[in-house]
This record gives sequence, C-alpha cells and structure tokens, in this order.
Amino acid sequence: MLRNTKSRILGGAVAVIAAVAMVGCSSSNPTAPPSSGSVAPASGTVVVGSAQFPENEIIAQIYAQALTANGITVETKLSIGQRDVYLAALQDGSINLIPEYSGNLLQFYDPKTTATSSDEVVAALGDALPSGFEVLDPAKAEDKDSYNVTQKFSTENNVTSLADLAGLGIPLKVGGNPELGERPYGIPGLKDIYGVKDVTLVPISDSGGPLTVNALVDGTVDLADIYSTTPAITQNKFVTLADPKNMILAQNVVPLISSAAATDEVKAVLNKISANLTTAELLAMNELNQGDKKESPETIAKDWLEQKKLF
Repeated sequence: MLRNTKSRILGGAVAVIAAVAMVGCSSSNPTAPPSSGSVAPASGTVVVGSAQFPENEIIAQIYAQALTANGITVETKLSIGQRDVYLAALQDGSINLIPEYSGNLLQFYDPKTTATSSDEVVAALGDALPSGFEVLDPAKAEDKDSYNVTQKFSTENNVTSLADLAGLGIPLKVGGNPELGERPYGIPGLKDIYGVKDVTLVPISDSGGPLTVNALVDGTVDLADIYSTTPAITQNKFVTLADPKNMILAQNVVPLISSAAATDEVKAVLNKISANLTTAELLAMNELNQGDKKESPETIAKDWLEQKKLF
C-alpha cells in the first residue's frame, strides 16, 4: 500500500517528470477535433486524457509518466469532463488513451448487458466497444459507484442494503451527477431493480465530491452516490448500502485505447501498471490528494511509480 512517507527519488526521475511537463500541456479546448483548429497529434504520439475527478487524473498521470519513461512520446489532456464528453474526445481523435472503469463503460455502450463479474464485464467489452478501440488488461483496482447514507439514517430506518429501500414508504432524494437520472445503476435501477417507487435525483455535478458529501451530511439528500475509494466515506462514517442484485457492475480500472495507438510497447507498459495497481492503493492515493497536504496527481503518480520500480 502507498505510504505517506515518500520513497527516495530514483535516478533520472526528475528528467522524466520534466519531460512529462513539457509534453503535458492541455489545449484550451481538450475535446476539439483536428478539423476545428486543434493540432492533430503526431504519428506515434499517445495522447492521454482523464475524466474530471482527481483519482482518474492520478491514473492518467501514472500512464503518461510511465510511457514517457519508456521513450514513448506523450501528450496529456486532463480533466476533460464526464464519460459522454471524454468518449467523444476519444472518438474524434483528440485523445487516444484514457483510464476507464469496466462496468460503467460497458453499460454506456450496452445498457442491457447481463455481465456482472470482473471477467464477464471485460469479456463483454470486447464486443460492445466501437470498432477501432480496445481495453487492455484490467487492474485488480476497482472503484465503484456506491450508495451511502448517514449512520443516523441507517439506524433510524433500519437500512443497510438497497433492498431495504422499497419498504420505507417515504420519498427519497438521491445526490449524484446529473447523468445518474438515466444510467442503469442510477434512478432507473433503483426503481426497476429494487422497486423504489418514490425516488428523485438531486443533481450535484462533482462526482461524489465535497458538495455531494456535504449534501448527505446536512440532510439535503437521503442517499448519495459516492465512489467507493473516496476517503470521505470512512471519515464521515457513512454506511455504504449493500447491492445484493449487482445493480452496480464490477468496476475494474482498465486502459481504454485506440487500436492505432496500442503498439506492443505501449501495451506492455500499461499492462504492467494494471498488474501492480490495487484498490487499497487507489484509496491511499486519494487520501494523499484530498488530505491536508493535498498532493498533486502528478506527484502522487510519480511516487507510486518509483515505489513500484516501474520507471
């Protein structure tokens, strides 16, 4: 597990980070296709994007720094937005690599999928992805959407599972990203899979961040969708509701890449990262980013790669 104590900087790491900084400048419009005035990446350049939340940016930095250290030309376009936006960027060629989460990615392309386990989801992605794109080896690391309530709500209503919600007979407000209103694991799933009749979404556009956490703490919402590796869950002693019907699919971290960029050398680097990345380490890295020192995704990624000797 990643420790707060920094590992000794290995020889050459400074040069690697300098190289990443040189190639890591984002365009003013990271999702603009080449035809709209942005410069198309040079042949052989891997353009690494990220979603608009810190954990995904940390993983993107891990990808970018490791590829750069292995002599691969890299650009970064980070914090692009939510899935609809960054997948459009991947489709139009603005980026050609991004860290993804297997289950939600599968449901984006195949909302009616019956896959639930890690292996089933990754296998199904092979058929669901658009032509010209692929996922590489999944990491053991997993970060899932999770529905959380306060301890007070859990105790007063005897709720520890999503299956308990249907019997409450009270209107429920759920805090989460706006797209939760349409996602299979969002409001539709709570109604159709768990039989919750009176449930509405309170849109909060921070991906389970401080605004969502505060809305749950102050009672603005009854439930909140917060990513399972978010330190605020344990810090606030929230109760994460069980999901006995597997409404939320396995969510292993996977590199999503255009086939044109997936050379043997690139795949070898990314697959080695996936082989070393665990859920516990994701949580530890998030704690470093969200703690008192608020270390940057770039620094956290560098330290993890040094510790794993992946430079």
